[in-house]
Amino acid sequence: MPKLKTKSGVKKRFKLTASGKVKAGVAGKRHRLISHNAKYIRTNRGTKVMADPDAKKIKEWMPYG
Repeated sequence: MPKLKTKSGVKKRFKLTASGKVKAGVAGKRHRLISHNAKYIRTNRGTKVMADPDAKKIKEWMPYG
């Protein structure tokens, strides 16, 4: 049985936690930040855990974690 390939975009953008949840960087933090208030910028700092429906799809694209 041949090995399954991981989507190269997924391995650049997502990481798995020890419990198997999917972590991702927050959207909307690249440019045009002057139009957002400080609370928006502060709360979207770092990474977030993806919602379960999204995480399920992402895990299909990274078969070996």
